[in-house]
Amino acid sequence: MTTEQRTTAPEHPRHLLAALGRRGYLISSWPWRSLAYLVSTVPLAAVLGFGLVTVVLPWYAVAQRIVTDRPVPGLLILLLPAGLAVAATVGVPLSIGLAALERRRLGIVDHRPVVSGHRFVANDVVQWLRTRLTEGATWREVAYAVFLATAVPVVYAALVLLMALNVTLLAGPWLAGSEVGPVAIGIAEIDSARQALPYAILGVAMLPLWPYLLGVVVVGQAAVARALLDSGLDSPAVREVARSRARLVDAYEAERRRIERDLHDHAQHRLTSLALQLGMAKLDVPADSPAAAAVERAHEQAKELMVVLRDIVRGIHPRALTDLGLLGAVRELAAQLPLPVTVTADPPELGRMPERVESTAYLVVSEALTNVVKHSRAASAEVSLARTSNLLVVQVRDNGSGGADPARGTGLTGLADRVAAAGGRLLLSSPAGGPTVVRAEVPCPS
Repeated sequence: MTTEQRTTAPEHPRHLLAALGRRGYLISSWPWRSLAYLVSTVPLAAVLGFGLVTVVLPWYAVAQRIVTDRPVPGLLILLLPAGLAVAATVGVPLSIGLAALERRRLGIVDHRPVVSGHRFVANDVVQWLRTRLTEGATWREVAYAVFLATAVPVVYAALVLLMALNVTLLAGPWLAGSEVGPVAIGIAEIDSARQALPYAILGVAMLPLWPYLLGVVVVGQAAVARALLDSGLDSPAVREVARSRARLVDAYEAERRRIERDLHDHAQHRLTSLALQLGMAKLDVPADSPAAAAVERAHEQAKELMVVLRDIVRGIHPRALTDLGLLGAVRELAAQLPLPVTVTADPPELGRMPERVESTAYLVVSEALTNVVKHSRAASAEVSLARTSNLLVVQVRDNGSGGADPARGTGLTGLADRVAAAGGRLLLSSPAGGPTVVRAEVPCPS
């Protein structure tokens, strides 16, 4: 009888906080990573701190003059809104760029991904600014920039003071025994090397603690960075929900295709055969026969039902979507509407995409254009499709009366659920008087 023993290598920590509790922390690369992160933070914090002081200083000067009951120069008053304008026009884009840099730099001490919370915006500067200024992610990034400009310099200054104290403890015996004279260490004053020796031993004992102290400071800074700069969309729980949702969407699509196939291959063919038989029966029945009118009505109803069934099959999964792709199917749909619809694509040839993406995007366009025809009283509409490396943006815009409300049963709530099930989001802008813009952003892997 033998006992099998299995040993597994310890998992390499993915972030600094997990590494701090490991026995081999001091001989690992994590202390050096912490130091690199701290050193690379210094120039960023210095630039941001200087900018913040430049904006705040006029306000401080005005407040000081008011408190001391001194007149405030007109030039100083003009500097107040000027500083705010510069902070708004430069500070916000700078904070967004800084946040993108910080997400990359965080990888020095944390290998877990950090996902931006910004929405995709096409190449439109005005739309980009409008979108960014209304996003919570933007103001969290501004808060992080303020954190770097205020709290970080204070903490780093405290670290520098502790380092200076540690160096003084170590150098105490040499300084006290030299011509420098008495050395002040805190509240103690040392005038001989013998008196400084215990302090030097304390300084040596403090050296192994520095990697841990630096690590703790970096962990705190990294935690603030992750809390403010990460959208939280890459956590294991969210990934599992996304995978489960994707499986449900795939199963839903498969069931739709099966129903479409059954309707097309069986019900539609039988209905066509029935219509043909009724047509032949109509020819055989004399026109003055009592049954002629009934056969005629049955034949017309069968033809009308064929049209209805064909529309149902087309609505489940359009044949053009399979044969022509998303762009071709959208153009074919636009050509069938009773109002002019302009279809644009970026790039001009979108290419084929995953079936789930194409089906969701087509459903957005179809539902939005149906609402345009039924409710908006619009004279024209525009459909734009834009694809990047990992996102498809679908936008439908009309020049109608606006005022679209998902609560009124226009199908937008169900459409938003469908887009969300594909991992995307649906946005609606429809002020009274128009225009109405329906925008869907659907993840689209290459």
